[in-house]
Amino acid sequence: MADLLIVGGGIMGLWAAVMAERAGLKTVLVERDRIGAGASGGVLGALMPYMPDRWDIKKQFQFDALVSLEAEIAGLEAQTGMSAGYRRSGRLMPLPKPHLRTIALRHEQDALAHWRQDGKQFFWHVQDDPAAAGWPESEAMASGVVLDTLAARVDPRRLLAVLAQFLRQSRHVRIEEGRALGGLDPVAGKATFRDGQSLSFGTCILAAGVQSFPHLDALEHMPASTSSGTAVKGQAAVLKADIDSALPVIFMDGLYVVPHDNGLVAVGSTSENSFAEPLSNDVLLEDLLMRARAVVPLLRDAPIVERWAGLRPKAIGRDPMVGRHPDHERLYTLTGGFKISFGLAHRLAASVIGEMAGRTDEALPGSFHCRAHVSLLRAS
Repeated sequence: MADLLIVGGGIMGLWAAVMAERAGLKTVLVERDRIGAGASGGVLGALMPYMPDRWDIKKQFQFDALVSLEAEIAGLEAQTGMSAGYRRSGRLMPLPKPHLRTIALRHEQDALAHWRQDGKQFFWHVQDDPAAAGWPESEAMASGVVLDTLAARVDPRRLLAVLAQFLRQSRHVRIEEGRALGGLDPVAGKATFRDGQSLSFGTCILAAGVQSFPHLDALEHMPASTSSGTAVKGQAAVLKADIDSALPVIFMDGLYVVPHDNGLVAVGSTSENSFAEPLSNDVLLEDLLMRARAVVPLLRDAPIVERWAGLRPKAIGRDPMVGRHPDHERLYTLTGGFKISFGLAHRLAASVIGEMAGRTDEALPGSFHCRAHVSLLRAS
């Protein structure tokens, strides 16, 4: 019997286990394959804030999470002696048209008003020079470029390794890989696995990415055509280039170019709602790479060292699906982060563990709550 069963060994599940360890909960984390085998084990690692305009509770929540993540990672690195490849390197957004510069100048003032916390001020600078020659190329920034000092990057796989190492050193958490969940009975507090074994639990957090949705759907008895979430395919690649790893991330029209350590640069990623092969690469990635090489001349001759593809979870309400299920007091969800999981997972995990202890997270946006997603599902 476990006080807490966490299903899923990706970024959400690992952070939930970290928060459970801090709370002293006897916890079993089960992963159907290996830690980071799903979308969390990708290559991009861009930690990008929302635009600083039209400020609301959702943007404030993400801002606070992005700011606090730096200290969270630093603490885990100190405890494990490992590096997660984190750097608040900033983000460059080229402005190819004059009207985009006008908009960006307004955002510059918005950032001064909203991007501040405990004496820290983050900026949205509109400037005319690139971060380095060819980063990005001049034609892409004909009307200037924005430098956002809030954005950061992390190496996804190294962060997963840091989290897993912390948990393996912990007192209260046990990780079990190769345990595929077959069925979940939140009323009885019992999980059955495809190997025929079972486990009783006091509480369960479903944090299995796209694999979470079928288990949630099974509780609803809805038509097969209706689901609590979908899978969105992403493709990305890693190149080897002689660049400064401190350079800012470049973002332009859905294209990310992310400098990592050791001369590695991640390029991504596609967002595909329709696909035949979920884990394969195709012409969409090649098109993305062509765009990256055009925008960043330093990458034109850079060899590709890895191509990646994976499925990211998008909940029915589009926002993350977080917290207690409205009909099952033993069941909590922590999934649906889609493209923003790495920046929010620690904060969302803390919210769930707090809710289990009876604490209300007033900062959590209403659209994030599991009950909001379930209401949308039942109304569909």
